[in-house]
Amino acid sequence: MTSRIHVTDLEAAINWWRERSPSPDGISAAPEVRALAEAYALLAWQRANELDVDALSDKALGAWLTWYETTPDSPCIAICSTAQGDPICKGCGRSFDEVQQWPALDPFEKRIVWHRITLEATAWRFNRYAERSGKAAPRGEGAA
Repeated sequence: MTSRIHVTDLEAAINWWRERSPSPDGISAAPEVRALAEAYALLAWQRANELDVDALSDKALGAWLTWYETTPDSPCIAICSTAQGDPICKGCGRSFDEVQQWPALDPFEKRIVWHRITLEATAWRFNRYAERSGKAAPRGEGAA
């Protein structure tokens, strides 16, 4: 099975790089932004939401992985109901298998899980504890 990158991750990586390496003249973009933008354009051309990692240039993959290193690794909030026998953790939204296999998952597999649990937004990570903090629950890529 080929690893895939979701469009929201490409967008987040592009925006992260744009902030990190802003255009000096308002027209040109950093090499990392250009490489990721090519991948983004390919997604748009294919009218797809996900892109095979193999379709990325080395520069785009490196830029994506650099962005990935700045994201939280695990959605865990230290309230694991899978330890109590729940098939889906009430704290983070991952399945029992995802919790158990997390250390062995590659970055692309982890981001697929992050994307799913963010869209579902049913775990306490996205509601109960956000309400207690007085902040709105993070949605989309802001949660990852």
